[in-house]
Amino acid sequence: MSRTRLTGAVALLLLASGGLSACNTDDVPGASAVAGGDTSAAEPTPDATPFRVTSSVQRGASDVPVDTELTVTASSGTISSVQATSPAGDVAGKVSSDGTSWRATARLEPGTTYVVKASGQSAAGDQATRRLSFSTQSLTLDEQTYASVAPLDGETVGVGMPVIVRFDLPVTDRAAFEKHMTVTSTPAQPGTWHWLSDNEAHWRPKKYWRAGTDVHVDVDVNSVPAGNGIYGQESRQLDFHVGDAHIYRVDARTHQMKVFSNGKLLRTIPITTGKQPDFTTRSGVKVIMEKFESKDMNSETVGITGAEAYNIAGVKWAMRVTNSGEFIHAAPWSVGSQGYANVSHGCTGMSTENAAWLYAMSRRGDVVDYTGTDRPMTLDNGYGDWNESFREYRQGSALA
Repeated sequence: MSRTRLTGAVALLLLASGGLSACNTDDVPGASAVAGGDTSAAEPTPDATPFRVTSSVQRGASDVPVDTELTVTASSGTISSVQATSPAGDVAGKVSSDGTSWRATARLEPGTTYVVKASGQSAAGDQATRRLSFSTQSLTLDEQTYASVAPLDGETVGVGMPVIVRFDLPVTDRAAFEKHMTVTSTPAQPGTWHWLSDNEAHWRPKKYWRAGTDVHVDVDVNSVPAGNGIYGQESRQLDFHVGDAHIYRVDARTHQMKVFSNGKLLRTIPITTGKQPDFTTRSGVKVIMEKFESKDMNSETVGITGAEAYNIAGVKWAMRVTNSGEFIHAAPWSVGSQGYANVSHGCTGMSTENAAWLYAMSRRGDVVDYTGTDRPMTLDNGYGDWNESFREYRQGSALA
């Protein structure tokens, strides 16, 4: 369910309803609609029991919660098919192997009228159709939380890229949502969700992704209760690919970056990092978050003012590695210090030629591992997911 409403989406998991409405039983002999309605069917013989069904939703009900699990059960006879239709699309479902019940495999949409038609036969083989209609509760956008997901569908990323899901309204029932959020890969690799806040959850594998992995993400939260009267607004599915294993190792003490691809050292680059004590570059595992061929850099955006302030237009080959403003970029003004001293305000500077070469081979999700300083990288400063052990990291799962 979304600002552009999904139609006919088939959810992979079912949410058990917390309070189904009273069952609605068709027990009117010869009726061809649930609890009354079209009575054109022939009267059964006295010794025959007509086809009867019950539903998890009362006929004619309104304001039915969108997380209600729609079911139809045969109280006599067997069900051959069920159609559940609405202007928002059909609700897919499945008849049990013994024909005694039908269960929806998708959740309901808000503010929608549904018509359910159950076809089947009595024990004597008489065919009949039972019908009911009902309407679901209406929800405003303030009662629905929308999930945005990274990486993008079809994107190729580095081996350190986490799956990132951000919600525009808080999810206070994290466990309910996490049960409907899955990440699968080929080849298979274990991993876990970790909630940074009620608005953001990350998933990472136990170790860096294997190069060449294909990943499928299913955020199946449409109509799932998020807590505090909020529901998931739209389910999201996407696929991405993991490219070559690019790992860049930066040593702030030796002022060098070693560039590895699939375990092979390609180049050692002279660099400069943040000058101490006020601008020390953080040590720990960082991940490239975004890339800019040219970026204006104004120190006031990261709180640097006064004598140390700067405003440089058109910095070339810039790649962000923290939310707090650390980049890898070309720094032609500090070439004389690169390989010898740390003179930056926290960024990793290198020659324009080396920066262009590195930029061309890099992609979002590539790993940059920093050592040599006493200022630690943190979990929430960008894609800092690798700065905890896997055991520690999975404690951030709502299902741990």
